[in-house]
Amino acid sequence: MMSTATVFVASSAIAPGIDLKLIGVHAAEAHVLGVRVDCIDMESALKRIEALANAGGHHLVATVNPEFVMRARSDREFARVLGSADLCLPDGSGVVWAARRQGCSMSGPVTGVDLIPPLAAMCARRGWRMFLLGAQPGVAADLAQQLRTGNPGLAVEAYAGSADPAADDETVAAVTRHKPHVLLVAFGAPRQEMWIDRAGRRVNVPVSIGVGGSFDYLTGRVTRAPRWMRSAGLEWLFRLVRQPWRLRRMAVLPVFAWRVLRES
Repeated sequence: MMSTATVFVASSAIAPGIDLKLIGVHAAEAHVLGVRVDCIDMESALKRIEALANAGGHHLVATVNPEFVMRARSDREFARVLGSADLCLPDGSGVVWAARRQGCSMSGPVTGVDLIPPLAAMCARRGWRMFLLGAQPGVAADLAQQLRTGNPGLAVEAYAGSADPAADDETVAAVTRHKPHVLLVAFGAPRQEMWIDRAGRRVNVPVSIGVGGSFDYLTGRVTRAPRWMRSAGLEWLFRLVRQPWRLRRMAVLPVFAWRVLRES
């Protein structure tokens, strides 16, 4: 069933000239097994994120895949956090397939790894600061340097940090010093979304996005599936072959498909 999203943003936090439609009002969306997914492509996603950053305040952007959806069915706190997101991107061919069955028009997945390069270019163009948080030590720093090289003038800093609540004060302090407009968090789901909900509000960043393993892919530490496999919706198979430890996590995929078909 298609519906329209209504995202509340305090009027005092909205910058003059901002189009409310771009920050979530009357945006087409699908509900995949109870989890909202915005019917959006990469170009529209970038416009929405730009509008959210302009609006100020604190906005969560979630990259929803089938594992998110299935976890949300049993994890009420994770479901609550996803429900609070201002933008839920279709990250994965399974979510795109399920949303299309509800009439959602979208060209394909909007993944975190594909989003980061054009997002960095937008930040460089707008003079906005970025912060890369998470992944293993050195990974975020390598990506930050890579993004600076590709986007002259981009102000981007990095910190490995930790999703452990005991480390929140230190991690928040590291982010706050940079005063970013866009924060990318790579702690992996659901830790990254829970961190944004718990501690991310303290850093006063307009847009925070959980990006999972994107830093590893963009720095070449993990090989991504060939383009033809991604276009065919087979990236999950490539990941499974290269990373057999994913088998337990991916076991939810047939259950996800069965439930989508049953509830359609």
